[in-house]
Amino acid sequence: MSGDTPGSGSSATDIRTIVSLSSRILGGADQGDFIWGHGSARDPEGRGVWIKESGIGLAEVGPDRVHLVSPEGEVLEGSAGPRHIEYPIHTEIMAARPDVGGVVHTHSPHAIALAAAGVELLPVSHAATHFVPPQVPRFTQTANLIRTRELGAALAETLGSGSNAVFLVNHGIVTVGPDLQTATVSALLLEAAAQQQLLTMGFGGPTSWSDDEEALAKREIIYSPAALHTVWDHLVRRLT
Repeated sequence: MSGDTPGSGSSATDIRTIVSLSSRILGGADQGDFIWGHGSARDPEGRGVWIKESGIGLAEVGPDRVHLVSPEGEVLEGSAGPRHIEYPIHTEIMAARPDVGGVVHTHSPHAIALAAAGVELLPVSHAATHFVPPQVPRFTQTANLIRTRELGAALAETLGSGSNAVFLVNHGIVTVGPDLQTATVSALLLEAAAQQQLLTMGFGGPTSWSDDEEALAKREIIYSPAALHTVWDHLVRRLT
């Protein structure tokens, strides 16, 4: 991430700022489902995750509405507001994936529709190559809320060790990254990829898409870590 982006440090204040910015970016991209959806950043001291409080929309989140939640669900620091019931999505993925520093869960509409239709995500656009190949895994154990550590662990198992996204079929999406900035951009890209695929297939003609070799080459060129952080910087500037 570039040095002039807010929240580039690792203090509690900086982390709350990053969670706030992520939330507002997601809300501004119409990934907010009223008061549902959340993104988290790993606590650098290993105490849990920093996540927005429950009861407010993504676009409303300021640094003062962010708190630290332990793997057991205890609010340890920050906002005294209510904790999200689906905190195990974040804590259990972080526990299973030491490489993950940020997790996003939203109810993005086109991605939900694609997964519910049982259609594979195809690289008909640049955006899809950020995820496939291989195919985005699908969590089907429940379409209900991920309210327990056991369900969170099962979701983390479905995500696996190398994927950067998972479909919660009939529910939503989860994207992950080495930091919340990357996970946030990935959530926007997954929704854009699903929407582009729907538009493409809506024309009813023969559909073409990149093969695996080309898709992987595009991923390396277009979606490098530096490029994803540059996109984050762009999104932050758009907020102001």
